[in-house]
Order: sequence, then C-alpha cells, then structure tokens
Amino acid sequence: MAAKATPPSTTVVFPVLAIAFVLLAPLIGFDAGLQPPTTFSLALSAAMVVIMFGAVFAAVYHADVVAHRVGEPFGTLVLTMAVTIIEVALIESIVLTPGSSPALARDTVFAVIMIVCNGLVGLCILWGGLRHHEQEFQASGASVYLSVLGALSVLTLVLPNYTATAIGPYFSNAQLVFVSIVTVILYVAFLFIQTFRHTDYFRADTGPASGEDHIYPSNKAVAVSVVMLLLALGGVILIAKKFATILEIGLTHMGAPPAVAGIIIAIVVLAPESITAVRAAQHNELQKSLNLALGSSLATIGLTIPAVAITNIFIGKQIEIGLSGRDTLLLALTLFLSLLTFGSGRTNILAGLVHLVVFATFLFLVFVP
Repeated sequence: MAAKATPPSTTVVFPVLAIAFVLLAPLIGFDAGLQPPTTFSLALSAAMVVIMFGAVFAAVYHADVVAHRVGEPFGTLVLTMAVTIIEVALIESIVLTPGSSPALARDTVFAVIMIVCNGLVGLCILWGGLRHHEQEFQASGASVYLSVLGALSVLTLVLPNYTATAIGPYFSNAQLVFVSIVTVILYVAFLFIQTFRHTDYFRADTGPASGEDHIYPSNKAVAVSVVMLLLALGGVILIAKKFATILEIGLTHMGAPPAVAGIIIAIVVLAPESITAVRAAQHNELQKSLNLALGSSLATIGLTIPAVAITNIFIGKQIEIGLSGRDTLLLALTLFLSLLTFGSGRTNILAGLVHLVVFATFLFLVFVP
C-alpha cells in the first residue's frame, strides 16, 4: 500500500537553504573564521549552524523514506550510508583544518559508543521502564550487536596501544589498512545476519506495533526524497568546512578540551535517530530503540573508521586512534554492563540508571580529567 503523506515542510526547506547558503555566502562576504567577529558574521554563523542541523535531520528523514521503499537489506544501507557520509564529512573537515587534533576520529567514535551504549540506551531503558515497568526485547539480537561491537571497539580503539610496528596510540599504515578491512568485513557480516539470515533476532516477539511497516511511500514521495536527500547531504558536506572552522574557534575561545569536538560531532550525527529511539521506548517498542541505537554505534566503527583511515593515509596525516587508560576502562565497563543489561531479554529502570551514571561520568571526566 502506498502512503499519501507529504514530507514535513522543514525536510524540504532546510536542504534548499543549505545549498542556498553555500552559494550566497561568498557573495555576501561571509568567510567563517577569516574575518573579525561582528554582529552580522555572528548572526550568519548561528544561522549556518541551525541550517546544518536542519539539513542533517532532513537527510535522515529522506533516507528513511527511501529505505522503506527499497526494503532490506538495501534500505538499511541507504540510511547507514547517509549518516556515515555526514559523520565523515564533519570529521574530515575538522581534521583538514590547520592545527586540528589528530585524535578527532578516535574521540568521535568513542563519543558515539558512550553516547549510544550508555546515554541513549540508558535513557530509553529508564524512560520506557518508568512508563511500562518492564520491557522485553530479543536477547539473541542484542548478543549479536554486542559481540560485533566488542570486537570492533577493541580492535580499533584499544589494540593500537599494544602494537610494536608503530608506537601507540598509532597504527602503521599497513595495520590501519588491515584493521579497516576487518571492520568492514565484520560490519557486512552483521548486515547479512540482520537482514537475511536471522532477521527474527531483531524483531519484537509481539510483532509490529502497528501497520506502519506495511505502508510504502508512493513513487512521487520516493522521487522527492531522493532529490532532497542528495541536496541535504551536499549541503551538509559543503557547510561542514565552515562549521569546522567555527567549532575550532569556539572551543579554543572557551578553552574546552579537544575531545569536546568529537562529542559535538557525535551529537549532530546521532540526534535524529536518538529522538526516534526514545519515542519508540516511550511506546513500549524497546526492540526498535535498540536496533536504532546499537546499529548506529556499529555503523560508526564499521564504516567511519575505514573511511577516515583511508583518506588520512592518502593525505599523509597520521591519526591518533588508541584510547587512554582511563577511556579504555570506561569502554570495558560499558561492554560489561551491556552484557548484563541485555543478557536476560528484560529491562527495568535500574539498568537504565546505571548506564546513565556511567555516561555522566564520561562527560564529567572530559572536562575534569
């Protein structure tokens, strides 16, 4: 059945505004970071950030429309690739900024893991538990997520500290290529399990909560979403460089730690899916929340790390990828708690609160190390 609903006006307006801003900025003399701050330039900078956020939300919305029509497994890839393109564009824009931190990719990936596995998961479980007492999900699906997440996070973020060819926290180019290939293989294998071999692992036992999964967008809606998706992605990629400059200047002015840039990028990328995940938990669809949350963290490591690694090899810039001892401990604690939380197939508010406490600790230690 085809859906007649038209896309929200904001999902059409913001992609157009993003492209218009990129085209008009040179004409009105706006060059972020290369001119003295004035009321006019500050207002344009604020407007640019709002437009970029709007374009990110629009891109995820239109990617989801296309994903519903294409179906699995390609639908999942459409949504994942859209989010990954945005994340890589933001990371590379800042990495290529003179004086930027070589640890930005690591900080972003680690921030995504902490935000998703502690902040978002904790919020979904706590909010869902407050409304529904206990919520159920497929423990078999959660174990698949955690096994791949554990392997990817340790191989990419912990192993560099223990290699001999390049002194940690760095990989040599050969090691970086090998690990990139391995992460892609693991992620593709996960997609095969999720979308072909064991799809029942990732579905709620009670089935879909409504008939929405059987409503497909019309041809016109899909055509509009494809065009708007391309405009939104193009706008975000083109604005990313200016956003990177403003972000670097702002963080330097405030004296914020370099890791804050990674947290901000993670928030920008995860915001649309996070809102959807929390709403799903509110409606007692915790399985959907976990699919969105844990799927985002896997896509970040499985696709973002290889993309950033390959591009940085070509430009000859070494990236710092190994975690500090403190962050390694937080990662180990996160994986351990996740195993306990998702081991039984049922959750309550205590599990959510524990994850939120760990997330709060992560944020606190960024500013007070």
